[in-house]
Amino acid sequence: MSDWAWHLEFNQRLIECRRCPRLVAYRERIARTKVKRFRTNDYWGRPVPSFGDSDARLLVIGLASAAHGGNRTGRMFTGDRSGDWLYEALYGAGFANRPTSTHADDGLALHDCYITAAIHCAPPANKPLGEEFTACRPYLLQELQRLEHLRAVIVLGRSAFNAYLNARRALGLPVPSPVPAFGHARCHGIAGLTLICSYHPSQRNTFTGRLTREMFHQVFQCARATLDAAPAIGKKAGKSPAKHSTLGA
Repeated sequence: MSDWAWHLEFNQRLIECRRCPRLVAYRERIARTKVKRFRTNDYWGRPVPSFGDSDARLLVIGLASAAHGGNRTGRMFTGDRSGDWLYEALYGAGFANRPTSTHADDGLALHDCYITAAIHCAPPANKPLGEEFTACRPYLLQELQRLEHLRAVIVLGRSAFNAYLNARRALGLPVPSPVPAFGHARCHGIAGLTLICSYHPSQRNTFTGRLTREMFHQVFQCARATLDAAPAIGKKAGKSPAKHSTLGA
């Protein structure tokens, strides 16, 4: 199956997922009730599919969709302040063709980068339960198996860090022992990959100054330097950047 056909089939299965009753009820209620500033918007209200280049060497893993961000727009990290920070940093490091992401058909394209999350639905209070991480893990496992060219992984927050290591264990891939410590801008080599840790660009971190723009951009510049120094691995030549609209939007 071609990469494009696989992603169409994968995303279609993902957006139809109803494995977690609590998340289904919450995402759909938010899509009905909305908030005042977005009352004229048609909310997505379903699991938010991953986004990016299927030949990517950089994988970015977030925590979960935002109630009035991805759950509204249907694209990862789109329509909220966390996304403003993320796409600005990706653009600055040469992974995106524009520094903003406003809606699923705004022309944004990613090159050499793929974005996913530990949880594809918006959770109440932005706090998924343990069983919800477990229920959503098969999607991450399939992505890790399909993304054959990865050389760097950026995890946004400790939960994404744990989700990635748990996914590696589930696939029988090497995991350092003892487990490396999570901390902003810490880098760990794992079987030919560089795992780069970052605080999540949540308002709690950015408004308090725990995470500054300079700190965040340095993480993506580190990923860029890592990939620039990596030997060629047989990526498909001449492939254009990925521009993925959300299925069903």
